[in-house]
Amino acid sequence: MVEARCCFKLLYAILVVVLLHMSSPCIGCSERDRQALLALKQGLVGDDGDRLLSWGREAQNKNCCQWEGVYCSSNQTGHVVKLDLGDQSLQGKISPKLVHLQHLEYLNLSFNNFGWSKIPDFIGSLSNLIYLNLSRANFGGQIPNQLGNLTHLQYLDLSFNGYQENSFHAKNLNWLPNLSGLKHLDLSYTNLSDIVGWLEAVNMLPKLTNLILWRCKLPPPIISSVSLMNSSNSLVHVDLGLNNLNSSIFQWLSGTHTNLVYLDLSYNNFNGSSIPASFGNMSSLAHLSLYDSQLEGGIPNSFAKLCRLRELDLGVNSLSGQLSDFVETLSKCAQKTLESLDISFNNISGSLPDLTNFLSLKHLLLQDNNLSGRIPKSIGQMSKLETIERKFKSNYPTFIYGSARISYTLDYEEEASLTWKGVRSKYKSTLGLVKSIDLSSNKLTGEIPSEITNLVGLVSLNLSRNQLTGQIPPRIGMLQELDSLDLSRNQINGRIPNSLSRIDRISYLDLSENNLSGKIPIGTQLQSFGPSSYGGNPLLCGLPLLRTCAEEEKGPGQTVLVNQDNKDGLISQGFYISLGLGFAVGFWGVFGTLLFNRSYRYTYFNFWTCFTDWLYVKAEIIRQRMPNTR
Repeated sequence: MVEARCCFKLLYAILVVVLLHMSSPCIGCSERDRQALLALKQGLVGDDGDRLLSWGREAQNKNCCQWEGVYCSSNQTGHVVKLDLGDQSLQGKISPKLVHLQHLEYLNLSFNNFGWSKIPDFIGSLSNLIYLNLSRANFGGQIPNQLGNLTHLQYLDLSFNGYQENSFHAKNLNWLPNLSGLKHLDLSYTNLSDIVGWLEAVNMLPKLTNLILWRCKLPPPIISSVSLMNSSNSLVHVDLGLNNLNSSIFQWLSGTHTNLVYLDLSYNNFNGSSIPASFGNMSSLAHLSLYDSQLEGGIPNSFAKLCRLRELDLGVNSLSGQLSDFVETLSKCAQKTLESLDISFNNISGSLPDLTNFLSLKHLLLQDNNLSGRIPKSIGQMSKLETIERKFKSNYPTFIYGSARISYTLDYEEEASLTWKGVRSKYKSTLGLVKSIDLSSNKLTGEIPSEITNLVGLVSLNLSRNQLTGQIPPRIGMLQELDSLDLSRNQINGRIPNSLSRIDRISYLDLSENNLSGKIPIGTQLQSFGPSSYGGNPLLCGLPLLRTCAEEEKGPGQTVLVNQDNKDGLISQGFYISLGLGFAVGFWGVFGTLLFNRSYRYTYFNFWTCFTDWLYVKAEIIRQRMPNTR
């Protein structure tokens, strides 16, 4: 009994100690870490700064684990393990006392301004770092070799610091192989022009999945049997765009990187090389960009095996062949997945085939080729076409959808500026809904299919510089979202449909160099454009042209012409006839019954008499119940 009582007391004491320990107040961060953070703030903000206000010496701000951007491992140890100070408008000097945060695993100083100062060497002393992001922070000078001491690092982003020529560079990458656990490497806009062995350094990162070296002035790699043997199969995302690479890079990629999902080799110099057939063996590939890379030939038949392909960008090259062959190759496996196809500014020939079997196609760029023939009526069924992208990485305007150009941007944005034939517009929240068709600068013939007016979400339509004939579809006014319409330099005849004047949103119009005739319809929008929008149509008259219309066109004859145009417009003559018949039938259906049927008439008026009596009694009762007021 005594032993049982002693055991009970012992268990009770242990329970009390555990509960007291669990309920004890937070001890906060260690004093060493707190002083290191205060020194960091002093160097970046100063005494009078209005940022990092929660970082203070006051008693109420003593626990640095509760400071903005500071994260600790637990309330018991108080060690700072994460420092997230991205986009804080910080500037100045990073304090050497940062190295006192020896348990730090995550450091983000991106989107700040360090005045092109060098990355401090002591960053390499933070040996527990797993994540380091110093991108877009205006660092300059040479990348310190001490970063090679961060042997636990998995994520390294030093991108977009080299906006100034040669301001951010590396003399070698000898330190890089020490980061054997690295999975993400982004050195975009870093000058690596002197590093011939950059590929060997990359190959020694066995766990690397994301390699982004955009605009690094990379020299052509020296391919050896050793580099091919050591090449990693873990890569999923490779972006080597806007460098000085040649076709030797194909040898490194061929057959060794079968797990690739994203591959961007745009803006390089492949000097007449063909697209390697081995790319068709990358069965996981979803995005392939070879834009503006001086390629020739056609697409390999092996592309028929790319069953996960979503985006294929081959624009601005010297590719040749029949469009039907391109479509046939891609349709064997990618017809359900392909969302974007760009083969613009090439030498592709043939007619425009039926593309409705590509069920997911949203972006189609075919302008400036040698296409001929009629526009298929099936184009009216391609309601998923969306044509404005949010990411372009270029230091000069990028051609997109014919005459549309999207200006220089470096990241995904919720807003894009679109310049269409010199007119600059901005698209914000509706960016993902913008839809466009651009088949300009080809050799298309025949009439504009009326089915195109079924695409009621269309924002821009550019069929300029072709050989189209016939008339503008009378139901063009159905496209109420239309912002840009360019039908210039064709052989279109007939009158401008009146329904076009009812599109309130249209801000750019070019119907010049056609065979249009008659009076320009009167409408606020159509008269707001300059004469150049209608120039080159000798038989066209009316404002804003100086050419006045003949008297007979202003008289009764004009009414006939307008009615004829409205026949297929939004409100036709049949609409008014139906409206009149509906009114007559509805009115006489009620009034005629009361006039000629005595029993219906008696019942009708008796109902209204009873209803008014009931309404009067109810109102009187409510009035009597209300308290008297003086």
